[in-house]
Order: sequence, then C-alpha cells, then structure tokens
Amino acid sequence: MLSGFKQFILRGNVVDLAVGVVIGAAFGGVVTAFTAGLLTPLIAAIGGKPDFSSLVYTLHGGVFKVGDFLNAVVSFLIIAATIYFLVVTPLNALTARMKKAPAPADPTSKKCKECLSEIPIDARRCAFCAQVVA
Repeated sequence: MLSGFKQFILRGNVVDLAVGVVIGAAFGGVVTAFTAGLLTPLIAAIGGKPDFSSLVYTLHGGVFKVGDFLNAVVSFLIIAATIYFLVVTPLNALTARMKKAPAPADPTSKKCKECLSEIPIDARRCAFCAQVVA
C-alpha cells in the first residue's frame, strides 16, 4: 500500500503541480503587493479614493456588506488585468518568437536537365523529352 502511495507522489505531474501551487502563492503575494502599493493609489489619484467598504445594506437586522464585495471585485479585476498585460501577453509574444518555423516538406518533383520540365522525383526517364534522368 505504501509503495502505491510513493509512486503516486513521485509521479511528475503531482510534483509539478505542487511546485506550481507554491510558486503561484508566492506570485500572488507579489501581485497583491503591486496592486495595493502601486495600482490602487494610482486609481485613487485619478478618480478619488477607491474604497467602497462603507456601502452596506441592512435588511431585517442583517447587514449586507455590498462595499466589501465591490472592493473584492475591483481588486480581482485589477489583478486579472495586471496579470494579463504584464505576464500573459509578454509570455505569449516570447513563445511566438521562439517557436520554430515548420521544416519544409520533402520535394516531390525534380527538373529534367534537358528540357527543364518538372518530373516526379522517382522517374528514371523524362515524360516530355524521353531523356534518361539520373
């Protein structure tokens, strides 16, 4: 039973996923700091204080914090846009540049040395001038 668990853990995709989650969490901290430290103050400088936490809705004694939800939505949109424009778009451009062009297809015809017409590559004699082709 333990050998099966060991094989499961040591499979490449499980280890890759674990590394991806750890790196993703670390990168999430970087993006959150970037958003809180740079983008949110920039938005505040342009359009006023971007804080909706004071918006609440009360219904039968229950308090609905609509402002907190709006803050989370705005933060998500800012983080998603930042990730897309600063990470995804440059990576796609880099990947497109590094992608090699497909190899040209093998030729299927050749030119006759006498009449310069196109003949199949396996032909031993030209169909147009009847010249023997090496």
